[in-house]
Amino acid sequence: QVQLVESGGGLVQVGGSLRLSCVTSGRTFSSYAMGWFRQAPGKEREFVAALNWSGGTTYYADSVKGRFTISRDNAKNTVYLQMNSLKPEDTAVYYCARRPALGGTYYYTNGYDYWGQGTQVTVSS
Repeated sequence: QVQLVESGGGLVQVGGSLRLSCVTSGRTFSSYAMGWFRQAPGKEREFVAALNWSGGTTYYADSVKGRFTISRDNAKNTVYLQMNSLKPEDTAVYYCARRPALGGTYYYTNGYDYWGQGTQVTVSS
C-alpha cells in the first residue's frame, strides 16, 4: 500500500513563503514522476507543478512560474514545493500525487495513481 503524506501548510501573509513536503512510502519512489495540485473552495483541482523521476525535468502552471519550485530527494522519498511571493489566490488545499511517468499529460489529474490527503495553505491579505 502506497501512502503519500503532505505537510508544511499553514497561514501566511501576502508575500510570504512556505515549503510543502510530501513523503511517500515504498521502495520505488525514485521510479516515479511526482506532481503537486491544488483545489480552492468551489473550484476544480488544478495542476501546480510536476517533475520526473530524477528531478531533471520540471513543469509549472503559468500562475506559479517564477514563484514556486518543485524538487525531490529520492534518498528521503520526499518531494517538495517551495512557494515564495505568495498571493491570496494561492489559497487552497495542496495535494501531492504519484505518476508512473511524466508524459505529456502531466497537467491532468488522470494518470496519477496515488494521492495524499492534502495540506491547507491560506494566504492572508
